[in-house]
This record gives sequence, C-alpha cells and structure tokens, in this order.
Amino acid sequence: MLLGKRRVDDVPVSMVAQAMAQAMRGHGISGSMERGMFERWRHSNESMFADRRDAGRRLATRLEDYQRTRCPAVIVVGLPRGGVPVAYEIAQALDCPLEMVVVRKLGAPGQPELAIGALASGNVRVLNKRLIAHLGLPPEAVDEATEREQQRLTAQEQELRGDLPPIPLANRVVILVDDGLATGATMRVAIARVRDDRPARIVLATPLAAPEILDAFWPLVDDIVAVLEPARLQAVGNWYEDFAPTPDAQVRDLLRRRREEEPGEVEV
Repeated sequence: MLLGKRRVDDVPVSMVAQAMAQAMRGHGISGSMERGMFERWRHSNESMFADRRDAGRRLATRLEDYQRTRCPAVIVVGLPRGGVPVAYEIAQALDCPLEMVVVRKLGAPGQPELAIGALASGNVRVLNKRLIAHLGLPPEAVDEATEREQQRLTAQEQELRGDLPPIPLANRVVILVDDGLATGATMRVAIARVRDDRPARIVLATPLAAPEILDAFWPLVDDIVAVLEPARLQAVGNWYEDFAPTPDAQVRDLLRRRREEEPGEVEV
C-alpha cells in the first residue's frame, strides 16, 4: 500500500491511521465503518508488529543461520525490559540459552531526561563526550551521576535475575536483542559490556531501526539483523499494536522459563 509516494512500511502506523481516516471521511465513511476498515488493514499489514512476541518470532526467521544445530555456541542476550520478550522468542526458535544485560540511561545532572551516556552491568559506561562538553559538566558531576545510576542498575539486576547465575559469554556467538533502536545509546553500552567477556562473535538483532542507526553499528559488531528499517522511525512504539511496558515479573519469568526449557550446556 502506498501513502503519497512512500510505502506504508516506511510510515508509522499512527500517520497511516490519520491519512486513512481523512480519505474515508472524504468519501462519506465514518464511525464504526471507518474503525472497522482500519482494523482490517492493521491486522493484515505485515509492516507492523502485533506485540513483542510477534516481533521476536519474525526476527527469529532471519536468524536461522544461528540455529543451535548449526552454531552450537550461540546464546541470545536481551536488554531488559522490552528486549527480553523479543529475545525469548528467538531463543526458543534457535533452541539456545537466554541471558540478559541490564543497561540504564545516564541522565544529565539536573536534567535526568537528557541522556549524556548509558551504563551496563559490570561497571561499563559509555559517555556522549560532545554533549557533556557542550553542557559544561565537570567530571566530578558526571561521576556522581554515574555512581547513583550504577547503584540503581545493580539493584535492578538483582531484582530481575533473582538466584539465576549468569551464563558465561566467553567464546560464544552472542545475539544481542532489543525491541527497537531509536538512538542506539543503550545498545552501544550493551555491546561494550558483552565485548568485555570476549565472545567469539556479536550479532545485533532488532525488529526495527532506522538505516543510519544500524550503519553506525557495523564497526562494533560482526553481523546486524533487522526486520524493518523505516526511513522515518519517529518512535519505536508506533510500529507495534501493543507496546505496553514489560513488567519486571515477566522478565524474571521468561529468564527462568527458558533456563528450565533449554537442553544441557554446550561446552565452548
């Protein structure tokens, strides 16, 4: 389906809904008929995801070369919270273990919504040095903010992991998964964290990201797999019918469930 001169798979669903509504009203279609027509288009359109489970299943079909039978050392690593339901579906499809890397945005002092970097478990930090310089933030202020967020990250990891021991990533093929990349800041710090464990390969896998975001990751990883690469991403949630927040309890359940489902460990 085309919207103007651009394909619908490059246009957020909210924009499609608005355009369809205007067109239908121009032909005297309104109310329940209008809603019904849009619902039929929405459920038949392959360019959006029903939810994170659907995104994971569709992404898994593009990762078949990493099936455990072909690649015994593979492991899927999700970024909590939203990346874990996506990663779980991939781990099931590839018949391999599931792990997580906890990451947090590092907000500027006094402006917590303005990200000056990101943190990952294991005291890994990636900073936006250009933005920090622009804001004139002294190193001690950045370090204080880092310490606060690191404490929160440690508590979050303990809450999500419970008594599950971490799975070693050394010498493995690690597939890093999130539910979508807007800026890529948290994925960048996750890659840095995983690289510290000396994996054999790192594969970035995401249901969607803008092409320029993915291009920026090629120097950092060995492979990149995505389902959609919309030119105008806007917000990741626009490409999902259901993008409700993922509760901590669901993350814990999926990690534990996959640990119980998976076959015995493969020596690497």
